[in-house]
Amino acid sequence: MTEAQLWIAGAGGVGREALDTALAAGVPVAGFLDDRARGTEVRGLKVLAPEDLPPGSHYLVGIADPHVRLRLAALLDAAGGEPTVLVHPRALIALETELAPGCLVMGGAYVSSGVRLGAHSQVHYNATVGHDAVLGERVTVYPGGNVSGSVRLADGATVGSNAVVLQGRTVGEDAFVGAAAVVTRDVPPGTVVVGSPARPLPRPAGG
Repeated sequence: MTEAQLWIAGAGGVGREALDTALAAGVPVAGFLDDRARGTEVRGLKVLAPEDLPPGSHYLVGIADPHVRLRLAALLDAAGGEPTVLVHPRALIALETELAPGCLVMGGAYVSSGVRLGAHSQVHYNATVGHDAVLGERVTVYPGGNVSGSVRLADGATVGSNAVVLQGRTVGEDAFVGAAAVVTRDVPPGTVVVGSPARPLPRPAGG
């Protein structure tokens, strides 16, 4: 990657953590892409609108929301951008592991043997992903999350901080595992589960 060619989409919390990851890895960052902060500076870096990404630039989407991540990645791809993988030097990536373009792995994370991370997935600091787990596109494992071996996390699934997904379980598309929940059985698509053992969050009356 040439000097100052990486742009981070999103200047909020995850975007700044992505910047910290890039700095630790010695990857130069040109600036941020964020509609809400366009025309300003964040941590001394200029902020452009996403559609103003210079053609041919590398980018990483530093936003937690998987739906926003999908929209921005499509916009940046159309603008001629190229998604890149960003891994903190204090993360441990084991052998036979595949990281698709756009993946972000933060400091203290451990990704075990034979894992596959789909495009634009994020493993946050001090999270773990066990052997042979398969993470779809735009999956998020928040800080301290523990994904056990042979787990399947479908596209857009989220594992909250300090949550545990036990061996061999499947978390469906766009499902959300709440903080500190323990998943002992498969989670259907689009479901929010909380508690230990994890159970679906009750819907509001009349919902």
